[in-house]
Amino acid sequence: MTFSQIKTAINTHSKTAAVILGAASVLALPPYFIFPVLFITFSSLLLLLQTASGYKKAFALGYWFGFGFYACGLAWIGNALLVEAQTFGWLYPIAFLASGAFFGLFSAVPAWLSFYFKNIYAKYLSFAALWVILEWIRSFILTGFPWNLLGTTLAFTPSAIQSASVFGTYGLSLLVIMLTAAPALAIYRRNRQNLITALSVMAFLALANWGYGFWRLQHLNDNHFSNITVRVVQPAIPQSMKWSPTSLDDNIRQYITLSQKPGLQNIDFVIWGETASPFPLDYDEYYRQEVTQAIPAQGRLITGLVRYLPDENNRYQPLNSMFVINKDGMIEGSYDKSHLVPFGEYIPLRDWLPSWVRPITNTIANFKAGNGPENLQIASYPPFGTLICYEIIFPAQVVNNFQKPEWLINLTNDGWYGDSAGPHQHLVATQMRAIEEGLTIVRAANTGISAVIDRSGRVTASLPLNQSGILDTKLPKELSISTFYGKYHNIIPLILCFFNLALAFILKIRIR
Repeated sequence: MTFSQIKTAINTHSKTAAVILGAASVLALPPYFIFPVLFITFSSLLLLLQTASGYKKAFALGYWFGFGFYACGLAWIGNALLVEAQTFGWLYPIAFLASGAFFGLFSAVPAWLSFYFKNIYAKYLSFAALWVILEWIRSFILTGFPWNLLGTTLAFTPSAIQSASVFGTYGLSLLVIMLTAAPALAIYRRNRQNLITALSVMAFLALANWGYGFWRLQHLNDNHFSNITVRVVQPAIPQSMKWSPTSLDDNIRQYITLSQKPGLQNIDFVIWGETASPFPLDYDEYYRQEVTQAIPAQGRLITGLVRYLPDENNRYQPLNSMFVINKDGMIEGSYDKSHLVPFGEYIPLRDWLPSWVRPITNTIANFKAGNGPENLQIASYPPFGTLICYEIIFPAQVVNNFQKPEWLINLTNDGWYGDSAGPHQHLVATQMRAIEEGLTIVRAANTGISAVIDRSGRVTASLPLNQSGILDTKLPKELSISTFYGKYHNIIPLILCFFNLALAFILKIRIR
């Protein structure tokens, strides 16, 4: 079969092909990391867009590619509905289809706009830039959900993601598309010049990225440790038992028992995960004194919990919070989650929903949001920031920009999603933030993956998914380092995107 025959066959079933290509692209994401598949999928997508007959066709191709990519890439979200399968299990296929249907728009728009450029080189440059711009927009629309950024597909080796310290994960996403779509330049018009151009682009991008990564890792190769020792507690309590009224007391005592394992006297911070305490420890004096059993004499407990504050109508509203508690039971510091999970901790546009949906949405608590990233200074320890659950997935939104902390603590609970891709992808997002900001991050997860990640994004210690245990480790001596991205944030990748668009316009004008 000749290339023209293959192209004709694909065009005949182009929407189906786009869905398949999008779904196959998920294989490059964590934890699979089959990165070479993107050379097939994004090159094929670019060729499909180049042969599109109009804006409507280009939009449809991009949409169906995105439908396959996001529906399959976010399929693990539906596992949360299976925790109470008898009540919410029927929503699983709806969640699957809704993920693809909504997020597919974020690849449809780049495909639609890039149709303006008829030349394949201009389309290549513009599509890559527009995809990344839409990734960035996805980080704040309806409070944002920048999950599965394409840059995370490079996290199969530490050297491939060090450029995030300069360009951020969005910059790596731009690199990924330009690298993996480049073969289409040679395939579309098969001649020596196009082949050399494609190979040159791929070689330059790969060598520059991996070369910088290798150099940076050698530069930050530091095996010295500080005197700060943390104990991360991972009880692996199944989500079906976490909020069972008959299990609440047993759950918190499991945290206490694990915390009391030998060596506690040498620990500075005992760290529990998100909502580890089901009891509001600011009001509940009994359980606040109980948890002091898990605290060393001169140490502190850092724990997640749900607490309650009265609103303007004197009704108590829940907050997803963190407390720092000393051996005397005194609360030395606190943080309230500010980036709430849509459809998990609040319902976007709740008042506008149809009446038939409200019995379902009313089962979801309307949490109160905190004030954003804050630093905590506990005694003479280096100041740290706290992020709860998915707050860690937002590039450029994880630290107090007026006073950068020296390390971060991420409390989370991925127990909703079972043994799926979700917890692995969440860990990789944490690694990306460590590189971008140049900060050590301690991650405490109820069911895992708990980990300590150094300023170069390397996991120095971890506990496997769904394994009960403790993780005792000293923090690196050098907790933080200044990074270019940490200083200028998303200005850097956006400038790169607009540079791509400018080149695309120049090519269009020259060819005209």
